[in-house]
Amino acid sequence: MSLSGILLTVIVVVFVIAAALTIVRIVKGPSILDRAVASDVLLTEVLCLLGAEMVINHHTRTLPAMLVVSAIAVFGSIAVARFVARRDTHT
Repeated sequence: MSLSGILLTVIVVVFVIAAALTIVRIVKGPSILDRAVASDVLLTEVLCLLGAEMVINHHTRTLPAMLVVSAIAVFGSIAVARFVARRDTHT
C-alpha cells in the first residue's frame, strides 16, 4: 500500500468518526442552536474532506462543490440566527 493510500485511509476514518459524533449531536440536541452548530461542523467536515481529496489527487475539480457547500453553510447559519432572534423577541 502506498503512502497516499494509507493517508487516504486515515483521513476517511477520522472524518467518519467526526461525522458520526456530529450527527449524534444533531439528533440529540438539546436546543436548536446546538443542532445549528453541529450542522455547521458537519458541513465544515465535508469541506475538509473535499479539500483533502483535492490535495491527494492533485486537482481542483471539486472546488465548485466546496463553494456551494460553504455558501449553504453561511446561509443556513444566517437563517437559524434570524429565526432564533425573532423567536426570542416574541416571548
